[in-house]
Amino acid sequence: MKISPSLLAADFANLQASVAKIENTVEMLHLDVMDGNFVPNLSFGPNVIEALRPYSKLFFDVHLMIERPERYLEAFRKAGADGITIHYESTENPAEVLKTIKEMGASPAIAISPDTKPEVLFPLLPLCDMVLVMTVYPGFGGQKLIPACLEKATVLKNEIERQGLSVSVQADGGIGAANLADVLKAGINVVVAGSAVFGAEKPEEAVAAMRAVENSL
Repeated sequence: MKISPSLLAADFANLQASVAKIENTVEMLHLDVMDGNFVPNLSFGPNVIEALRPYSKLFFDVHLMIERPERYLEAFRKAGADGITIHYESTENPAEVLKTIKEMGASPAIAISPDTKPEVLFPLLPLCDMVLVMTVYPGFGGQKLIPACLEKATVLKNEIERQGLSVSVQADGGIGAANLADVLKAGINVVVAGSAVFGAEKPEEAVAAMRAVENSL
């Protein structure tokens, strides 16, 4: 399991300090970019990612919840994105966008929202390093996980194996130690945790609790 804490739940007055607390306990940092159009919220742009980049060696897992993400791929790559996730629903030609991300030297990934069927991603799997199943409706942190979305992750995991690919399955939304066992059993190996980690009094202990769940399975 790789853990990717969502910066959206961090202390925005002390982002550098927030990241430092989890720097040596997780593998990735999830950076939710929202445009107020594709999702009903605004977050931050490339400038915040660029400002944080010198202070962290974590894999920057940039999740673009924006319309027509192809317009901004270069800006986010230059800002320090290691991986870029686009939404299937946000662009007319997701295959071309994934190819462009790969050509830029970043890790391409694609996400689906709760109302999208996982089968739409089957033809795109060979172009991805990761698929992201949203387990809440994108736009706001602190929501409860939608259990039915875990079934989508299992469908995708099975199809990845059927195609003989090495593609990670990520889940994002309402995940913490209390429901992590169900998440992992669904075939998910990359976990986004926002409130559960950055919202904890001691984020490193929250991460340790999640590792303990994984080790118990």
